[in-house]
Amino acid sequence: MLRVVPDRTTADALPAEASAKHLYYRLLQDASTVSTEARRYLETRLRATNEHSDELPEDPQALYEWSRACSAQVGRRYREYLDARRAGAPRRFFSCKSHALYFLRGVAPTKMVDGAWLYGLLPHWRDERFVPLVRTYLEELGEGRPEQNHVVLYRQLLDKQGCADWHDLDDEHYVQGAIQLALAAHAEEFLPELIGYNLGYEQLPLHLLITSYELNELGIDPYYFTLHITIDNAASGHAQKAVQSVLEVLPQGKAGAAFYQRIKAGVRLNELGASTLSVIGAFDLQRELVRVLQAKAQVGAELHSDYCCIGGLSVNEWLREPARIPAFLRCLEEEGWIHRGALSEESRFWRLIEGERAAMFGVFSGYERQLLRDWIMGGTPREPSFRARQKLMGETASRTAPTEMTETRLEDPACAAEALNSKELAATLMALMSPAQHHTPAGLAATRRFAHLLQQR
Repeated sequence: MLRVVPDRTTADALPAEASAKHLYYRLLQDASTVSTEARRYLETRLRATNEHSDELPEDPQALYEWSRACSAQVGRRYREYLDARRAGAPRRFFSCKSHALYFLRGVAPTKMVDGAWLYGLLPHWRDERFVPLVRTYLEELGEGRPEQNHVVLYRQLLDKQGCADWHDLDDEHYVQGAIQLALAAHAEEFLPELIGYNLGYEQLPLHLLITSYELNELGIDPYYFTLHITIDNAASGHAQKAVQSVLEVLPQGKAGAAFYQRIKAGVRLNELGASTLSVIGAFDLQRELVRVLQAKAQVGAELHSDYCCIGGLSVNEWLREPARIPAFLRCLEEEGWIHRGALSEESRFWRLIEGERAAMFGVFSGYERQLLRDWIMGGTPREPSFRARQKLMGETASRTAPTEMTETRLEDPACAAEALNSKELAATLMALMSPAQHHTPAGLAATRRFAHLLQQR
């Protein structure tokens, strides 16, 4: 049975805050090696929530009504958004396609551990109070179906859009992912905060609806986001299960009041670190292109021949000092290598990057090429939406499952009866369903087996 520890606000002073990025990767590798560090990180982050507010009702019994009211408000605001778009308003979030790809990269550390905070509750799958949360975790994992597993879907989306190189993001982008993984590692100690975090995370936000709409407009498959719109609904989805879990686990009497205050702190954890809106708002096309070229310069500064001079300097000389990149771009314009405001194909520099026998083929990722293309052309030209393209091609959106799925002992029907009586085998299944492994072939197989056990309990 889960143990609720006393309020930790009187804990001893903590050391300097650990790097979210460092903790994120260590927790994925082996959470047991950074258990103390993760606990301290959560304590520090919870202290930071005192600077934020929440809109939860004072009476927990009013949570169902609160959740439905939040959903209705989001619906009204989304209708206003659609009315404005039909009246000619521009996209609210994404100025161009590279802006959307910048967003997909920027939230990747969070999306790649989607649902992780619930992992620590799997050992309590026989406790009826926690079944809604366990089911929520299984649904985040697609119940073992790769075409529904959220991490598989997001990984495929990043790969298809050339955005797989997101690991250089700064610490702020890892805060939410580190919180989720730390909650998973300390589900027992931080049970109220975990339940509160889940309650806040699973409410349908307006930005999810707008993101899906505008990604589709820009020719990007929005399925990962539309899937969350449907499964997070307040009627029967994760938002409803989140409220149900609060009421089922909440103690009676004075203990319940203290527990609920900690739930509120968990809800406020959602406000920390880089968010959807802050990532979107941070985009600047010129600045991001310069950042990318400066990163390339660190690798390619001595790899160019000296027979070509631009602005009196060789390419190598330009690249040896990354601070010169903005001036380098201006010289490329002035000397006719780049024609701003025209089709990218009309620029000689672009033809070095993409096209038949391009001299710099493979140097830039899909995301980086889109940045340069949008910078040259002054935006993304209007093209058919993702769904319109699929209809024109007579196809459905491609979300194929990995082909390496193989039958294992975990798929053996005889395994079910054994698992019901074998703590060791159940533990093996849970280990494979960790945030680091559930999207692998073995993890997907374990999830399917575990989902079956939950139905048979």
